[in-house]
Amino acid sequence: MRPRDRWMLAGGRWSQGTGDETFTVTDPATGEPLGVVAASSAADVDTAVAAARGAAPGWAAVPAAERGAALHAAARAVEERMDELAALVTAEMGKPTGDALGGVEAGIGTLRQYAELGPLHGGRSLQGGRDAADFMVREPWGVVAAITPWNDPVAIACGLVGAAVATGNTVVHKPSERTPHTGAMLAELIAGRLPDGVLNMVTGGGAVGEALAGHPGADVVAHVGSTRAGRRIAELAARRGARTVLENGGADPLIVDAGVDPAWAAEQAALGCFANAGQICTSVERVYVHEAVAEPFLDALTARARDLRMGPGADPSTELGPLVDERHRTQVHQQVEKALADGARALTGARLPGGPGCFYPATVLAGCADHMAVMAEETFGPVAPVRTVAGFEQALKAARRSRYGLAATVLTRDMAHAQAAWRTLDAGTVKINAVFGGAPGGAATPRRASGHGFGYGPELLDEMTAVKVVHIRSDVP
Repeated sequence: MRPRDRWMLAGGRWSQGTGDETFTVTDPATGEPLGVVAASSAADVDTAVAAARGAAPGWAAVPAAERGAALHAAARAVEERMDELAALVTAEMGKPTGDALGGVEAGIGTLRQYAELGPLHGGRSLQGGRDAADFMVREPWGVVAAITPWNDPVAIACGLVGAAVATGNTVVHKPSERTPHTGAMLAELIAGRLPDGVLNMVTGGGAVGEALAGHPGADVVAHVGSTRAGRRIAELAARRGARTVLENGGADPLIVDAGVDPAWAAEQAALGCFANAGQICTSVERVYVHEAVAEPFLDALTARARDLRMGPGADPSTELGPLVDERHRTQVHQQVEKALADGARALTGARLPGGPGCFYPATVLAGCADHMAVMAEETFGPVAPVRTVAGFEQALKAARRSRYGLAATVLTRDMAHAQAAWRTLDAGTVKINAVFGGAPGGAATPRRASGHGFGYGPELLDEMTAVKVVHIRSDVP
């Protein structure tokens, strides 16, 4: 088990590492400190990568079914401590307890998914001459650097780690510096069911992430987080030819068509904009509403925003928890203030509340324009910027005008409009008549500034493996 003051795992051994820098993690609901964490040094990254590299050949040789059994054991270990793990998520980033528990449950499900899919993941045979055997096999790349975010720290980490381990890779994981206690506990639980060196962990901020992404011993760099960080990671990895899998920022649009029930559409918009205080990769970041339903839609959305119960995530009645920290709250509020200065109107919210914590009210902005940062960039907060449009085609054209391409949602009763939307919206995920949800097993590739590669689903196993073609002739002279 990990001593409370040790933040680095390499080769099955927890240590303080050799870094001199520390950072303090605070509870975003109260501002109270949760702990002082030691950041890993560049030498610590070297040590963790070397441990992963040393364990890689042995883990790759383990039969896939045995790797799957180890992942099942890891899932059981996480399940046994799920309440404690969810409480850490709430304490570190403010997510309401129910949502935090849902994220842990999703992580457990993902570990089990890859435990089952890993042994089934293979290549294919080829039709060659009868005197030869031709086939394609999938092999692990070797060492995977997994750099994960704070907004859903368990589910996302379980996905990247689970897929990498299931396919025979070893991992060096860097959790977000905003949720290090969560990351360390998750590493403790999973690594305890794996051979030493299969899962390793370093801790710290951007400098540690860059050291890991640029390390010559990392064969794959998988990152979920901001576009700015993703671009830097892609640059560092490209210099040495490492493979990258990136799911980065988005400015996901929601189109509300004429003919829909405005009250229902407002509930969908509220869910998309305000769930997890807007801190979801696929949150709704901009809304285009048809003028025929704009007034009742805005009325209903404003009423719902005002009714949301804001409070600490640990309070069971809380619907809107705090933002992750003061730095992030400042960034969200600056976008809102700039939009107001540029002509948007605040129908509710838009003011920093008094008292402790990093709370921000559910905010509805009307009269927004596409050039405003709240429409063009990722706000990642509980803000619903709305632009009224004259028709569906205008909305569709505006929705497509973005440097991002993560996800998009359309609410419509017109199936011709639905068909046009999913065919023309240039995003990895297009949702018709539901902002969240979908069948299990789906996977998508983000576009442009939102990243590239499959970051989840069965296809993530393809990202974690290299394909080798084999030709064997039998007629040796």
